Amino acid sequence: MGFLNWKRGRERLNDMAMLSRLVADMRAQAPDHVAMTGDVLNIALPAEFAPAAAWMRTLGQPADVSFTPGNHDAYVRAAMPRLLATFAPWTSSDAGADGPVAFPYLRVRGEVALIGLCSGVPTGPLMATGRLGKDQIARLAELLAKTGAQGLARVVMIHHPPLTHGTAAMRSLTDARDFEQVVRQYGAEAILHGHNHKRMVNYLASSATRTRGRRIPILGVPSASATSTDYRQRAAYHLLRLSRRDQTWDFSIRARGLMQAGAEIVELDAPRL
Repeated sequence: MGFLNWKRGRERLNDMAMLSRLVADMRAQAPDHVAMTGDVLNIALPAEFAPAAAWMRTLGQPADVSFTPGNHDAYVRAAMPRLLATFAPWTSSDAGADGPVAFPYLRVRGEVALIGLCSGVPTGPLMATGRLGKDQIARLAELLAKTGAQGLARVVMIHHPPLTHGTAAMRSLTDARDFEQVVRQYGAEAILHGHNHKRMVNYLASSATRTRGRRIPILGVPSASATSTDYRQRAAYHLLRLSRRDQTWDFSIRARGLMQAGAEIVELDAPRL
C-alpha cells in the first residue's frame, strides 16, 4: 500500500536533482551541525538502506550530522535491525555517555546538548503514527535534567511533531501528552521535527526553559525534496542560531529553499521566534 501511494502521487512531488542543489546550498552556509529528522527511506526495503546512508554522508561527517528515524524508516518490523545498524554513525551518543540505550542519544557540541529521539515505529496499514514509549521518555527526562543542570542549550530532535493538538490522529505521536509533561517539567530550549511536510512553528510553555518568555519553540520543516505548489510544503531548511545572554538563550532563524514559483533556491521569510 505504501508503494502504491508513492507511485500514485508522492513520486511526482520529489525532485532528486533539486535535493542535491538544496544540500549544496545548505553546506555552503557552513552550519555547525545538521539535524535530519527522518524519512530518509520510503518503505524500508533492504535495497533502500545503502543509498540512504550514502546520501546521509552528503550532509557532512556523522559527528556533525544527527538523525532521528521517521515512520517511513521504520515502515515494517523486519527493517528495524537494519535501520539501527545502518544509521548508527548518526545516532550514537558521545563517547563515555551513560548507558547502552540507543535512543535517546546525547551529543554535546560546545554549549549545545543535542538529544535525538526515535518516534518511528511499524504501524498498521494507512497509519503513520509515532510512539516513544515509557523507557525512552524516562531517559529523556534524565538527559534534560542532567544537561539543564550543566547550563547547556537543550535541542530535542524527533520525527513526529510532539503536539497534543492540531495533528490528525493517524499522523500523531500517540504519547505526545507524556512527552509534553516531561518537557514542561525539565525544560528544553528548542524542539525540531519533521513528518507533517510543511513549515510549522508551535510553542510549549515551561518554567524550566531558559528561553525568553519561557516558551520552547517547536519547529517543523517540509520535505527537503518536495516541489509542491503549496508554499508551506516546498523544499526548505532552517538555519537556527543560538546565543547566550546571561542565563538566557536567544534564537535567530533563517529559512532557505525553493522560491514560491520556480526552481531557484533563495532566502525565504523565516518564522519569528
